[in-house]
Amino acid sequence: MKKKSLLALLLTVAMVSGLFTGCGNGGKTETTAAATEAAKETAGETEAATAADDATTAAAETSAAETEGQAAAGSVNTVILKEADDKMINTYTVIAVDPEAPFTDENGNAVSDVAVNTAGADALIQFLLSEEGKTAAAEFGQEEFGDSLFYLLEDAPSYEGEIAEATEETKTIRLSTTTSVNDSGLLGELLPIFEEKYGYTVEVQSAGTGKAIAAAQYGNADLILVHAKSSEEEFVEAGFARTLEGFDSERLSFMYNYFVLCGPTEDPAGVKDAESVLDAFKSIADGKYPFISRGDGSGTHTKELSLWPEDLGITKEADSFVDYTDWYTSANAGMGACLVMAEETQAYILTDKATFLTFVANGGVME
Repeated sequence: MKKKSLLALLLTVAMVSGLFTGCGNGGKTETTAAATEAAKETAGETEAATAADDATTAAAETSAAETEGQAAAGSVNTVILKEADDKMINTYTVIAVDPEAPFTDENGNAVSDVAVNTAGADALIQFLLSEEGKTAAAEFGQEEFGDSLFYLLEDAPSYEGEIAEATEETKTIRLSTTTSVNDSGLLGELLPIFEEKYGYTVEVQSAGTGKAIAAAQYGNADLILVHAKSSEEEFVEAGFARTLEGFDSERLSFMYNYFVLCGPTEDPAGVKDAESVLDAFKSIADGKYPFISRGDGSGTHTKELSLWPEDLGITKEADSFVDYTDWYTSANAGMGACLVMAEETQAYILTDKATFLTFVANGGVME
């Protein structure tokens, strides 16, 4: 009798606790009840009270986690204000490094004995331009954002041949690329597919396009993936690029997305209502509203410089914007870090859409 009475008391306490928990958790009550019934079926009656209590705790923890995630996602005040302007298309190009290039160090001194993994670079480029690689790139972001973060160029080059598997000599590939590609998560999607299927290991160096190209010029990369046409052309003309067999050009442009002009929800410069992105940049400058520039010679920085009114004279040189430092900040940092700065200072910023959407999905945090 005592044992049954104690069991009844425990079950009563569990049921009352469930009722109070249900009042506080709303829709989680059904989850708790279902978990309790499942616990009764799989455990003996003597364990029912403990199982019910565990289910209630788990439901409460799930609810707290969901609430915390929603709060984080809603905490970003920076929003897209101007996009889809013809001047904001952002094209990505992959280029193989020529092993016979005139490599130098950072001081311009010639460097010899540079080993370039041409076989590995070929394999990665061929994968990126294969149906499998291009499909993976085009589908990236659809599940999470309902839309692709990158789009394939209609005339993008394609590769339909065999891709060589890695050997002991070719298995490590050095890829120098822009932070926009890396911070968006695209490489985290594509490279594991390539590495698992063909046995390579890709070492990624991520920086602005200017620094990514410089790394290759110093002999520290086998290929580059960047997005600044003029800088890419200079790289080719200087003798650092090579043409892969079966292709007509050193520069292999295959995907694109859009730059977007972002800023605080309040939009004091009226960017959202501007007729064009050029008008939007003029409004920011006229009102001296805070603006965060990459300032690192990246593709994004190069594009930004082309959008300011010419009479401002803003260039890559620090003395060109010395009179504007009360509102124009040259960060010399990657895209993720600059987005965090813009959010913290309620400033305007030019960014690629893929990285911005990732930034918002992470609740304004970039690793």
